[in-house]
Amino acid sequence: MEPQVFDLLEFLVRNRDRVVSKDDLLASVWGGRIVSESTVASRINSVRRVIGDDGEQQRLIRTIIGKGVRFVGAAREQQDTDQSAAPAVVPRLSIVVLPFASFSDDPGLKFFADGITDDLTTDLSRISGGFVIARNTAFTYKRQPVDVKKTGRELGVRYVVEGSIRPAGDLLRVNIQLTDAESGAHLWTDRFDTDPVGLAQAQSEITGRLARTINFKLVEAESLRIERERVFDPDPHDLLIRGWAALVRPISAATLQEARRLFERVLEIDADSVAAKVGLAHALSGNIADGWSTSVQKDQARAEQLLLQAIELDANSFRARWALGLLRRLQNRLHESRVELETAIALVPNYAPAFWQLGMTLICLGRPDAAIPEIEKGIRLGPYDTASPSAYSMLSLAHILLGHVERAIELSRTARARNPRLYFPHLLLAGALGLKDEVDEARTALAEGITLRPEFNSLARLRAYTTWGNPRYKALREKTLDLGLRRAGMPEA
Repeated sequence: MEPQVFDLLEFLVRNRDRVVSKDDLLASVWGGRIVSESTVASRINSVRRVIGDDGEQQRLIRTIIGKGVRFVGAAREQQDTDQSAAPAVVPRLSIVVLPFASFSDDPGLKFFADGITDDLTTDLSRISGGFVIARNTAFTYKRQPVDVKKTGRELGVRYVVEGSIRPAGDLLRVNIQLTDAESGAHLWTDRFDTDPVGLAQAQSEITGRLARTINFKLVEAESLRIERERVFDPDPHDLLIRGWAALVRPISAATLQEARRLFERVLEIDADSVAAKVGLAHALSGNIADGWSTSVQKDQARAEQLLLQAIELDANSFRARWALGLLRRLQNRLHESRVELETAIALVPNYAPAFWQLGMTLICLGRPDAAIPEIEKGIRLGPYDTASPSAYSMLSLAHILLGHVERAIELSRTARARNPRLYFPHLLLAGALGLKDEVDEARTALAEGITLRPEFNSLARLRAYTTWGNPRYKALREKTLDLGLRRAGMPEA
């Protein structure tokens, strides 16, 4: 039994005379750390499995909707004469955001630095399986010299985030670093400048950008750690980390297949894992969107079943809402797609993929003009995201449909450079160059795209797979992208 599962079981048994709230669990079992709803639910399900219970029967641990959980089985306590204690186990995705330093006497910038710390702490708490030290605890380290290894030991975390804000001419410079608290090694550092005008908007976009990047780095680092440890029988949490690590690598058929395999293994162990259901649906939908699915209807049906189950278990899962928004677009249920993606954004206003996918849904609704600002915001929030080639492709498509050929060429080249293994940037570049009558280069780009995906070697075959889009979108595409592809040499059938 994992130490934390044991701690949770012990707490429920000792408090079996009452309903235990989530706040009670966070305070007593997680030591005041902020964790996601899915993490709490997963650990409760792990306790149920250990004692022979399940979420459907709830013979021993009962969920009281809107209040919490309660142990309702019989229990007898006895004194343990062995006073030795097991060593504390540091959770894998455990992190503290130390207060950002403000190198300015301006009270507004000091408030801004504290706001970045607060918002980043909140955003990181949404990492599936994450353990984030609460803000009040982190702020006890404010204006103190930092020894990262000592801080990690004191707080029981593996990773430490530090940052600073300072004036840089007419701009503000933000510096940040993510450090492994066990080794003291820097895993990632970044520096960028922002306009001090409109600090509220700047704070929102800065924290969104930082949270997504740190999320990626944490998952990558822990996935490598798990692989180095060569765990013979990894627990569901380890498998989840490896699954999400596969999804944040540059997208390919192989990475999606690996993610699917890992999430399937989690569900074999924990059939109610919201994170695994969402991850598997994400991989299935990505396989369809990027043209690798050989059983589109079967994959759509499985993804829909998983996502509806996930939302029933956790209606506020922003990743489930995002993934359902993507799936609904692939099903050409465009208005439902828009609602789900807007819901995901309402739940987490800085989630970059939701803005990209909302933009693509608006494109499919025949509104490329409305799509552009949404996609651009997503790119600002995730400029180095491994999924950014898809975002740049979407933005290129919007500009092609609006007749902005030069801008479309620039964007499709950016998408192609970021991931040359994706076929669609090549086709977009071919179509845009064809519209510009640069036929030789257009033919080269088209040939590269078809080499990657020979099954999409005609307009008819491309349309047969990419079925999403309303009549207005299809009319715009016919007059722009399809025309350019014909000029590049793509046959009709």
